[in-house]
Amino acid sequence: MELPPKLDQIVRLFGTAPRDVKLQALLDYSRRLPPLPPGLADSDRFERVVECQSPLFLQVDLDPDGTVHLYFDAPPEAPTTRGFAGILAEGLAGADAQEILDLPDDFYTDLGLEDVVSPLRMRGMGAMVVRIKRQLRAQL
Repeated sequence: MELPPKLDQIVRLFGTAPRDVKLQALLDYSRRLPPLPPGLADSDRFERVVECQSPLFLQVDLDPDGTVHLYFDAPPEAPTTRGFAGILAEGLAGADAQEILDLPDDFYTDLGLEDVVSPLRMRGMGAMVVRIKRQLRAQL
């Protein structure tokens, strides 16, 4: 499976890390999730990912040059959900549309987080990937 370079590096680091390091890294990504740009918080284009146990909304913007921008909105008291969003935001930053569309829907299983978070939460990350791709296809 070929992933965008930044995401591949994140997946490799998580995949080889001990359980306690994985949990700490997930929390770190939660804290690093970028805030929404001014004016975007009122956008009516955000889509709720209902499969996530905590409220998570996402929006995908496609530049004319093919660069994709991902925006996530999740409350601070939802660290797992924010952590998943942070991994996607950082790992897919600068990726083009085709790189994201080629992303395997289940790439997140290689993070090795099953021993850290519940299967229901893992399903939420998969739903984020599906929604990102769907929004991206709609803009192409």
